[in-house]
Amino acid sequence: MAKGSINVSVENIFPLIKKFLYSDHEIFLRELISNGTDATLKLKHLTSIGETSVEYGNPKLEVKIDKEGKKLHIIDQGLGMTADEVEKYINQVAFSGAEEFLDKYKDSAKDSGIIGHFGLGFYSAFMVAEKVEIITKSFKDEPAAHWTCDGSPEFTLEASDKTDRGTEIILHIADDSTEFLEEARISSLLSKYNKFMPIPIKFGTKEVNDPEHEPATITDKDGKETKEPQRKITVDNIINNPNPAWTKQPADLETEDYQNFYRELYPMQFEEPLFHIHLNVDYPFNLTGILYFPKMTNDMGSQKDKIQLYQNQVYVTDNVEGIVPEFLTMLRGVIDSPDIPLNVSRSYLQADGAVKKISSYITRKVADKLKSLFNENREDFEAKWNDIKIVIEYGMLSEDKFFDKAEAFALYPTVDGAYYTYEELSEKIKANQTDKDGKLVILYASDKDAQHSYIEDAKAKGYEVLLLDSPIISHLMQKLEGSKENITFSRVDADHVNNLIKKDETQISKLSDDENKKLEDILKEAIPADKFMVQLEPSDSDASPFIITQPEFMRRMKEMQQTGGGGMNMFGNMPEMYNLIVNTNAPLVSEILNTEAGDDQKRLITQSLDLARLSQGLLKGEELTKFIKRSYSMIK
Repeated sequence: MAKGSINVSVENIFPLIKKFLYSDHEIFLRELISNGTDATLKLKHLTSIGETSVEYGNPKLEVKIDKEGKKLHIIDQGLGMTADEVEKYINQVAFSGAEEFLDKYKDSAKDSGIIGHFGLGFYSAFMVAEKVEIITKSFKDEPAAHWTCDGSPEFTLEASDKTDRGTEIILHIADDSTEFLEEARISSLLSKYNKFMPIPIKFGTKEVNDPEHEPATITDKDGKETKEPQRKITVDNIINNPNPAWTKQPADLETEDYQNFYRELYPMQFEEPLFHIHLNVDYPFNLTGILYFPKMTNDMGSQKDKIQLYQNQVYVTDNVEGIVPEFLTMLRGVIDSPDIPLNVSRSYLQADGAVKKISSYITRKVADKLKSLFNENREDFEAKWNDIKIVIEYGMLSEDKFFDKAEAFALYPTVDGAYYTYEELSEKIKANQTDKDGKLVILYASDKDAQHSYIEDAKAKGYEVLLLDSPIISHLMQKLEGSKENITFSRVDADHVNNLIKKDETQISKLSDDENKKLEDILKEAIPADKFMVQLEPSDSDASPFIITQPEFMRRMKEMQQTGGGGMNMFGNMPEMYNLIVNTNAPLVSEILNTEAGDDQKRLITQSLDLARLSQGLLKGEELTKFIKRSYSMIK
């Protein structure tokens, strides 16, 4: 038996590992299983290139709990280690040897699937164990070795009677980590980190129906037929899928395969994804994966952190910020790349050139897929628009390259359910919706019901009204106005319909200047100046006498400030101010002007103002109650 000290540059590396190197103790299991996977894949590669005559077979990893003995076993059937290799790879803290192996076989091993990037993977065991044993037998014809360490730099190394190839790691679980002796805890960790490892992982056994047993039909004395019980057999409980969909070629997968994989990723998600994007690139970086567009809501925050990041089928994190462009973090699916740099805990990404290239590639791939879906089946794309628009609009807002590509598939729906690209829209409306200064005015509503009367007024003029209702639309309109020439967006309730798109023709008021002045004084005395700015404007005699509008600029700045950016706090903190546009050609307005009795005049003004407020959803609480009572008394 040999004894010695582990060759480390600090007096005791283990407290350092336990406290600082790993952000979460549970990842010890991922690290040890990753090591076992690499040992198995190395053997597979050596047998495939004829470096050994050992038969590879159908190896698997196994995780076993010995609750009574307070031990956790991780067993592989990989290439194992000799005593000298234990000395080299374990005692000298030379990591897992993956980098050395890949370097030695660099030409042939590039597609071997070896995980590598372990950092101090094996030593993560000491985060949860007070003592660790390694019992290992090399694929070479050499004696097995047994290494033991109690969490200090001291170790023992002796011969072992192990006869089967591979490595068994035994963790003597510490008193403060007994949670890792619970079957449910280990099962959840295996599901989280190792669900798609490339080598089958056994965790216990399970009973299944015997596929070779067909239950016989039994007929009793009364002639009643029953089936005999299904025979059960005990099989290994393999907890992972070693060949997930993203590791296969798109040509080998059907739509059903993608949907089944989505359910495998998100077993509690009951809605099918709208469509998928298969990522597969090997130059200038390696990246595979599948992204899914789920049905979206307008609540962007609740939809993030659903994409899972893997390295060679080992789960790393669901925080993909920095790899996936911000606007695509609302998607779901998997990205797998060995070229993404990770720190020792694998939980935080470090920005570098490769990551930026990966982000650009994903953006381009998503844009190309959206364009092809639009071109192949526009009707289906339009039907899905409301479920995907928030991602596309966010992308247009945040990524200039995506903004340029989105010109081909971004849609602008109308209140009547028609869908236009920007080019189609501008072509359709330019004749009727270009104002006297040559500016194209794009009218839109954000709420069909609340703005119904304004929409109808605009449609009566032959104007097209878009329905733009996502929470970031104010920001996107600002960007479109800055990038397109001579256009402006205006919500239908931002002004009187005649002022939304100003033409050369002007309406003539029926009132004289003196009457206008008198009317203005009457209204200003009756209407609260801190809420409404009164504007007298002539319009058609059958148009509404009172219309409430909110200036486009002010309202949009407030909306942008509420959703982040675009306007300063001064807009968000300002009280709600509205314009009250009074149609001086309306018969009711003439009646207000000509009513002598002060009470009657005030009643007409109050009732007209409340009707205008009601149409904008501004009449609430006590004022709404008073309006209803007043209206009933007027009917009487």
